[in-house]
Amino acid sequence: MVEFQEDKQNQKISELHRKEAEELAQILAKKHGLPYLDLSNLPINTDALRLISESEARLAQVAAFKISGKQVYVLTVAPESLATKKLLEELQGKNYKLEVYLGSPTSLERAWSRYGEISVSTKTEAGVIDISNEDIKRFVTELKDLPSIKALLDQEGSLALKEGGISSLLEIVLAGGLVTKASDIHFEPEEQGVRLRYRLDGVLNDLVNLPEKLYRQVLSRVKLVSGLKLNVKQNAQDGRFSLRLDQGDIEIRTSVLPGAYGESIVLRLLNPETLTVGLNNLGMEPDLLARVGEEIKKPNGLILLTGPTGSGKTTTLYAFLKEINTPDSKIITIEDPIEYHLKGVNQTQVNPEKDYTFLSGLRSALRQDPDIIMVGEIRDSETAEIAVNASLTGHLVFSTLHTNNAAGTIPRLVDLGVNPKVLDSALNIALAQRLVRKLCPDCRKPASPNAEEKSLIEKVLAAVKQKRPEFIAPDPTIFSSNNCAACHGTGYRGRIGIFEAIIVNQKIADLLLSGNPNERELRLAALDQKLLDMREDGVIKVLSGITSFAELARVIDLNEEILMAT
Repeated sequence: MVEFQEDKQNQKISELHRKEAEELAQILAKKHGLPYLDLSNLPINTDALRLISESEARLAQVAAFKISGKQVYVLTVAPESLATKKLLEELQGKNYKLEVYLGSPTSLERAWSRYGEISVSTKTEAGVIDISNEDIKRFVTELKDLPSIKALLDQEGSLALKEGGISSLLEIVLAGGLVTKASDIHFEPEEQGVRLRYRLDGVLNDLVNLPEKLYRQVLSRVKLVSGLKLNVKQNAQDGRFSLRLDQGDIEIRTSVLPGAYGESIVLRLLNPETLTVGLNNLGMEPDLLARVGEEIKKPNGLILLTGPTGSGKTTTLYAFLKEINTPDSKIITIEDPIEYHLKGVNQTQVNPEKDYTFLSGLRSALRQDPDIIMVGEIRDSETAEIAVNASLTGHLVFSTLHTNNAAGTIPRLVDLGVNPKVLDSALNIALAQRLVRKLCPDCRKPASPNAEEKSLIEKVLAAVKQKRPEFIAPDPTIFSSNNCAACHGTGYRGRIGIFEAIIVNQKIADLLLSGNPNERELRLAALDQKLLDMREDGVIKVLSGITSFAELARVIDLNEEILMAT
């Protein structure tokens, strides 16, 4: 006996009806002399939809589905209708250039269904979300901390599920990120719901769990405004959009990644305010700051920053460039991405899809006769070789490298094929940095170091004293984190750098000329430079009440060997 499968049968009938509707639309398109279009697999641009209200679009049987400047692409099913003609004439009267297509009612319904994703608080240009000053003031008043953001999201989410659409949910998430100074916003689908987290001062904090039904609409909205493809779900996609505020634009980088329970989103908030730190405010101790100031003002040479992703290298590089940017110098940067626009600096962004990489960008930049070049990262042997050669031919070159510490810079360059014997002339200084969270001054509490911490303090202070006999240790009162509304319950507010550096002096140069030195040999040779290493810098910041031992241990290895001069 054959079992009748009603669902499959209905699906086949539905597909047959759809096919017939599309065939009829093709015939009508020929009759009216218009191009035919099927919107079933094409992205619908909500910025185009906003040109016509939903009620007007349904009355005139039209939908604007794409916009590029003043060029608007419109789909209709009744081109001869008086309502259609009137609406199209109104758009032309607003100086829009129209490209009209004829499609099926199914295509039109698909476009209209996107109206539910348009926020009531927003009217934008392509790739921009406007949040009015009134909304920001309201959000700042209501969203004072993580609990208040969570409460408003729960309220807005319940309303969205009940009434359909996501209303201002995404705006609340974004405004909350600005209020808390989050660097990233993470949407992570799980077996039950979608986890929403903010990265505050480098650490992820849970916010709420969104229902899957609601998240699907958020995902579509983010994809649309970021210029991503709605129908691509199995491949990673990257896009961007801006938040337009009265005080300036905040650029947001979007990353969508497929996973076991659906596509995850990471929104990276590039707030120019976070990248305007001056050289004096990076956290360098006075001796290192003075030495770095000398090195970045030299006419040529290579200055390298090392550290993992998110350790503040870009902020430091920008601080260097701002310090030495003068009207009589030409500065060119090759970045990925451009995170902050520097006045008077020629900035370019890599684009691998068009074969514009750090390597090709560096080659092109050298043909522009620059005085100073900043290369976002040295990733391969060719880029390393050209950067070194540029530093030897009268250019000051700034770049970054992935190593664990300052001493690892030279072995890494050698691994990339650079001759160690030329590094004594090419490399000026190698800096390594990390970011530690600063204790919230409003709620930090005094703490007593345990036996292990006391031992470390004694060893570190002995090493510092050996380098600098005149050094006076700060009052050894340490603090630990607490929580309050000012720090959103995290115990920390803001971040500061901890640094170490190796300057290529005669002793390092002799070591390079004798062969290929390892990290330990380089660190021992650099002891007489009297510069603090990251652990020493970090422990002094702990003793100064700036950060905590727990935070320092999270960022660096406190048990590494302490080197002493022999």
